[in-house]
Amino acid sequence: MKPEPQRLTILHTNDIHSHFEMMSPVAAEISAMKAAAGEGPVLLLDIGDHMDRAAVETEGTMGQANIDIMNLTGYDAVTIGNNEGLTFSQERLSAIFTGIQCPVVCCNFLESATGEPPHWMQRHAILEKDGIKIGLTGATAAFTSFYSLLGWDVLDPEEALREQCELLAPQVDILIILSHLGLPADQKLAENLEGVHAILGGHTHHMLEKPQMIGGTAVCGAGKFGRYLGRLVFEREQPDGVFRLAEGGCTAVNGALTEEIIAPAAAIHLQRGREVLQETVAISDRGLPLDLQGESPFGNLLAQAVRRFTGSSFSLVNSGQLLGSLPEGNITAGMLHALCPSPINPCIVQLTGKDIRTALEQSLMEEYRNKVIYGYGFRGNMLGSLAVDGLKILYDPRVMPYDNGIAIFVGGEKLEDGREYSVGTLDMFTFRTGYESIANGREPVYLLPHFLRDLLRMELQRPGSLDESEVARWVSLAT
Repeated sequence: MKPEPQRLTILHTNDIHSHFEMMSPVAAEISAMKAAAGEGPVLLLDIGDHMDRAAVETEGTMGQANIDIMNLTGYDAVTIGNNEGLTFSQERLSAIFTGIQCPVVCCNFLESATGEPPHWMQRHAILEKDGIKIGLTGATAAFTSFYSLLGWDVLDPEEALREQCELLAPQVDILIILSHLGLPADQKLAENLEGVHAILGGHTHHMLEKPQMIGGTAVCGAGKFGRYLGRLVFEREQPDGVFRLAEGGCTAVNGALTEEIIAPAAAIHLQRGREVLQETVAISDRGLPLDLQGESPFGNLLAQAVRRFTGSSFSLVNSGQLLGSLPEGNITAGMLHALCPSPINPCIVQLTGKDIRTALEQSLMEEYRNKVIYGYGFRGNMLGSLAVDGLKILYDPRVMPYDNGIAIFVGGEKLEDGREYSVGTLDMFTFRTGYESIANGREPVYLLPHFLRDLLRMELQRPGSLDESEVARWVSLAT
């Protein structure tokens, strides 16, 4: 009688982005799949961006809620994404990940000071399940200029992974890469690296119903927000044989499912987060309205905050960073978090008057104001109009924007198209999203780790800031 093949089931998640409402259903689906695997070994992996500071649970506990849920869910190994690496300081990341109960594997993420991974991370791990040796390594997207400001060096992912794969392949039965690099990068890795059984992907939020087989490597991705759970089954006929992919794909997670441990833990962390964010940061003697279609005091306040923090002569920000008007009275950290949840940072760029003019003209166009933006740290609903500080703009709403001949003044002097200006703005624009001409700016200086809500907090505490926000920057010439 032919013996049963030896099987290994791998379950994987990615880009959950602190959707705590899906963590209990995901855990329930994991439990069901483990039960279906019978006594066969199961490996549970996460590919990064589990955390997102737009969530009260993550913001209020500085990521501890996510670590607690990952521990309770029973992950065997994880890697980090940019939402972990770029939105927390080195000290905070150390405090967070010191408490995780599984290896954090990433081979291209090093401390600038030591040239080594932080103490809570390792370049690779070798796990053993029922006599099967599984080699794991990982890599995260190389936002080099951003990471350098936080004290990290990020290596070229492919070269770093090649070194680890060559080291691991002779020692293990199955070799897996945890890749928070995006699907195009994963496809290239599958073409260029040898001996890799599977690349479990994230970052670009791709959901592959079936793995893409490239050169014998299964390229996988399980979507985003915990809506899907990825599953691979590898088999070998003989104990000394070669493992081959038997089946694989993604299962939609039923959001109505629940799990008896995770759901109560998530509820506790939500309550804890809310309590922390009850801290009063300012008391406002008036409400500040928000208008995504034009100028408004709350948008102006954000522009003031960015201008003062960057020390620039003027600033350009999009009002869509704000999700509602600022109320009168007691302003808490939680209110600012809810009104400005995006993990977006201020920056300074050197921008020509012509590119500034183009962006301001586009701000008068409905197609730009209503543009829906995905990714780049943006957590709003639409781009919104441009809010400015340090500029005065005369425009005629009765004509087409590009025919407007808008008059723009900087400190009382007319903006010169051929001159270069130092502008306080947002890192999101440098990725050529939203008002694209701002991305033409040279020599970007990114001011990490400060978020826009941190700047709003400081501006609200500055005497006279509310009065200034009500002064018009955009002046209509219509009679």
